[in-house]
Amino acid sequence: QVQLVESGGGLVQAGGSLRLSCTASGRMFRIDARRWYRQAPGKQRELVAAITRSGSTSYADSVKGRFTISKDNAGNTVYLQMNSLIPEDTAVYYCNFLVPLGNVWGQGTQVTVSS
Repeated sequence: QVQLVESGGGLVQAGGSLRLSCTASGRMFRIDARRWYRQAPGKQRELVAAITRSGSTSYADSVKGRFTISKDNAGNTVYLQMNSLIPEDTAVYYCNFLVPLGNVWGQGTQVTVSS
């Protein structure tokens, strides 16, 4: 069974940076996509960034040019580098791996950006 553990969240001032990490453990035959979502209070969970097996990336319009998604060579860890943070980025951030049996979610990590 695949498990995802996130780290790197915290409190940061507007304009600052944070780097989130998500490491997978367990038996994985294939990971088709690695994604970061976020959910702010009272809002729906939204897709922030994604990276495919081949390394192609995509981003929500609200984070383009500020966030960067990447993965390590083994593919078991995915990162989200977040720069120029704004208060609207405040949310719980979740990593998500798409595997043949479906979606696997991390427990979430809180990111709070103060103005």
